[in-house]
Amino acid sequence: MEKIWLRSYPQGVPEFIDVNEFKSLGQLFEQSCAQYRDRVAYINMGVGITYGELDRLSRDFAAYLQDVLKLPQGARVALMMPNLLQYPVCMFGALRAGYVVVNCNPLYTHRELEHQLKDSGAEAIVIVENFAHTLEQALPLVPGLKHVIVTSLGDMLGLLKGTVVNLVVRHVKKMVPAWKLPRHVKFKAAMVRGKGATLRPVQVGHEDIAYLQYTGGTTGVAKGAMLLHRNIIANLQQAHAWIEPFLHKDQQLIITALPLYHIFSLTANCLTFLKIGATNVLITNPRDIPGFVKELAQYKFTVITGVNTLFNALLNNPDFAKLDFSALRAALGGGMAVQKSVAQKWRQVTGKPLIEAYGLTETSPAATINPLDLGEFNGAIGLPISSTEIVIRDDLGNDLPVGQAGEICIRGPQVMKGYWLRPDETATVFYADGFLRTGDVGVMDEKGFVRIVDRKKDMILVSGFNVYPNEVEAVVAMHPAVMEVAAVGVPSEHSGEAVKIFVVLKDKSVTKEQLIAHCKENLTGYKVPHLVEFRDDLPKTNVGKILRRALKEAA
Repeated sequence: MEKIWLRSYPQGVPEFIDVNEFKSLGQLFEQSCAQYRDRVAYINMGVGITYGELDRLSRDFAAYLQDVLKLPQGARVALMMPNLLQYPVCMFGALRAGYVVVNCNPLYTHRELEHQLKDSGAEAIVIVENFAHTLEQALPLVPGLKHVIVTSLGDMLGLLKGTVVNLVVRHVKKMVPAWKLPRHVKFKAAMVRGKGATLRPVQVGHEDIAYLQYTGGTTGVAKGAMLLHRNIIANLQQAHAWIEPFLHKDQQLIITALPLYHIFSLTANCLTFLKIGATNVLITNPRDIPGFVKELAQYKFTVITGVNTLFNALLNNPDFAKLDFSALRAALGGGMAVQKSVAQKWRQVTGKPLIEAYGLTETSPAATINPLDLGEFNGAIGLPISSTEIVIRDDLGNDLPVGQAGEICIRGPQVMKGYWLRPDETATVFYADGFLRTGDVGVMDEKGFVRIVDRKKDMILVSGFNVYPNEVEAVVAMHPAVMEVAAVGVPSEHSGEAVKIFVVLKDKSVTKEQLIAHCKENLTGYKVPHLVEFRDDLPKTNVGKILRRALKEAA
């Protein structure tokens, strides 16, 4: 295989990374804590903890799991909370004690939570009280879950601030539905007991599972991607190798708005920047855009990550443009396609490019990233990162030439071991030569840049012609009156399927006919939407991806 993308690598980015630099995430964590002991590691709601404090607190939690709860090595520990200081404390504690972290979305229904807890075989869970009522409904159906630790939003914010936050959340905003969980332990009590407990060293290596990261994949119920310590170590090294030439040597301050239980934020923000002793500012509720912008105003941040919808929402807040972007080194978009209109406006407002990256839960997640010194938006998801190979294949598994569209397939040390307890499904996503099938249709150009056409499953078939929602959405988003848009296929007697768009407007005076006319100027006839529905908002996932499937079902 000729790695044509290497000729386009930014200066200083290596072809390969050394995955053997660390034997486990626990070793990386302890090394960083020792090296950067007095630096602030995490800030949440204005309260910070240093690497030294994180080391001590995570040790106490690890000792609680190991010495008090007597969990065997390799046991699965579930975490169900938004971005709080408790998250890194519990996650690093579980990893350094030899356990597997199972990340749970706090917005799960009790049915979804029940499935994930049963499927993973989790023996313990740390959950924020706001979502304890969900666990209460699921718990009778999950007999293997033996230990429940409940925390509150203010538990690590200090006595005064923590008390005020908890009072407001519980009694003013009424964000904590009534719940009752037998035999649960409060987080603070667990930490007190862990402080006096013993933490025994464990042997954890590259082939041990670090995370069971659940993903819907292309079909069926959520599956646990087995991400080994080797996979995550490789990916954080790959990401670090890519961005390191562009960062100044001073301490980095990272804005972490996407939830840490999501693989993008987990690896890119939490782990990659752990290696260089950066400070992570954890945003608990990024959907509160005015509050988010006020928090951004407090920091001279150097890096921010997010999804297209988040960047778009920030840009549509009038106070965002007033912020100080002088320290900003990198803005990284992933999780969904970055639209040209958003990228152009981001550069206009901040003076810095919005860099698109691509990956999957199954690749820990990064597979491609654009150069951080990209001059203009190029519509690509970037180049294969260090130690990563990408081929474009047809439905029969044949490699396609440069410029021809097919399924993006990935091979590298960051690619998962497989799906937990699902050997049949694992076999369907891997070719015999180790390449992972992504389910994404893409094309590679002569310089090695990869462009996404769309998800195979989202493709719309109009009179036998393929229509990709991403392309339609990008065109509609160019209209100055459009804030958000999603395109789906709906049944049509005449063409099999027709394109329907759901639109959130900035300017309510714009008509459906005007939007369709705009599309006719920029799209071939069969790609032009036949139906337009205006909405006040669009359904989204917990990280802000627009849920096309929900819109299609509604249509």
